Amino acid sequence: MKTYARRPLLLALSVTAVATALTAAGTPETRAEAAAAVPALTWRPCAQPAGPAGQECAALPVPLDYRDPDGPQLTLAVSRLRSERPEARRGTLLLIPGGPGSSGVQRLRQKADALRKETAGAYDIVSFDPRGVGDSTTASCELSADDRNLVHLRSWPGADGDIAENVARARRIAHACGRHGGAVLRSFSTGNEVRDIDRFRQALGEEKLSAWGVSYGTYVGAVYAQKYPQHTDRWVLDSSGDPNPSRVEQGWLANMSAGADDRFPDFAAWASDPAREAAGLRLAERADGIRPLFLALAAQLDRQPKETTTVGVPLTGNRLRQALQNALYNDASFVPLARLVQAARNPAATPVLPAQLAQPLRDEDAAVTVGVICNDVRWRGSISSYRRAVTADRARHPLTAGMPVNVTPCAFWKDAPAEKPTRITAEGPSNILMIQNLRDPSTPYFGALKMRKALGDRARLITVDRGGHGVYLGNGNACGDRTVIAFLLAGKRPERDAYCAERHGHSSAAR
Repeated sequence: MKTYARRPLLLALSVTAVATALTAAGTPETRAEAAAAVPALTWRPCAQPAGPAGQECAALPVPLDYRDPDGPQLTLAVSRLRSERPEARRGTLLLIPGGPGSSGVQRLRQKADALRKETAGAYDIVSFDPRGVGDSTTASCELSADDRNLVHLRSWPGADGDIAENVARARRIAHACGRHGGAVLRSFSTGNEVRDIDRFRQALGEEKLSAWGVSYGTYVGAVYAQKYPQHTDRWVLDSSGDPNPSRVEQGWLANMSAGADDRFPDFAAWASDPAREAAGLRLAERADGIRPLFLALAAQLDRQPKETTTVGVPLTGNRLRQALQNALYNDASFVPLARLVQAARNPAATPVLPAQLAQPLRDEDAAVTVGVICNDVRWRGSISSYRRAVTADRARHPLTAGMPVNVTPCAFWKDAPAEKPTRITAEGPSNILMIQNLRDPSTPYFGALKMRKALGDRARLITVDRGGHGVYLGNGNACGDRTVIAFLLAGKRPERDAYCAERHGHSSAAR
């Protein structure tokens, strides 16, 4: 197998011999995973007009079930950008996508030019579509378009907090996925994504990988570092959640209530700034007036939904709340959110819904999103406990109206998790850099602190005084970006956790 690795995996051995050698040690699980030969990747050009030059794609076979490595196979779409300066190359950098359900191949296209400039040829840059995503093997639950609508797939309670419709929908989705998803859908899990990454590493001929995981990708990255520490080089976890193995995704969703509260003041300050006046986007004269205005408008739309430019899809209170949640991810989305609010307030205007709210998700996208979160861990709670949680959360966090703690299809999932979630610990090399915004609406800071505590001395945390989800080359600042690239290029980490101020762009010891 031709390889461009700086540290190739036992070049003197064939891939089959490597797999045979690896079965001699390790746990029964890892011996089973290594039992089958890893085929060579056949790369083909796949650059797109709007994407980076030189992008290549390939198909990687992976076992449906790693306990039966020679059994049925799925296909992963993988992609790479080779270093443009082979003499400067030090390894391979893996982009681990978020979600669950995001495409790594697309993320590579989106971030490649910026990463190429930052890394200056130090890495081949690679990524993949996880099983269930994009051009990888997918599954279907055969859900109706209505059940695939984002504000229905997300369990937003009724106007008065009633969850009866959520319960019926969650049960219907779970049963449809159980009937139609089959073994492929059951294989969608963090554990299998981690195994797939290691299969990708072997196919690349690399002894070690460096990685940049974002959002859910940080959890995937943390689990990989826990299970395969010997194969990690420089590991960046960007926007992490609480890795509590008893809750995992159920905990991440619940934490979004407080996350929205942390982030909303940034939007309120922006939407009350006199600079918005000329464009008609100033929603109130004072920042403290934005929250009551928004809550009152959502309550009004609960009672009287407003027709939009999308026929048959009205602007409801819950669609406005979901639009807010989406917009809090980055400052650039504040403008369309303010326009939506202004159109909803104007009796003569017809609101234009964002595309995510106007059209249902593809069935395959809905299946992988639901599949991973339900396959990873058994979701706890009776219907009555969900009802009580929604009532309490609506009172405490009205911006999210109880959705983050509401019932989901996981409460009715047919199959128990195939394995227990991995507990993240401080055991392993000290080669992890975490970076986190203070005001993250999706993976709030308090959850990231729990990941930091779990990793112990394996990690350093860079706290960035910014709002939004995703830090490096996204919603962060120059200080945070400099810290990440210094780590990726030279292995330099702060001796202790550090802080990046929003305005001054300097780093100092954590406060």
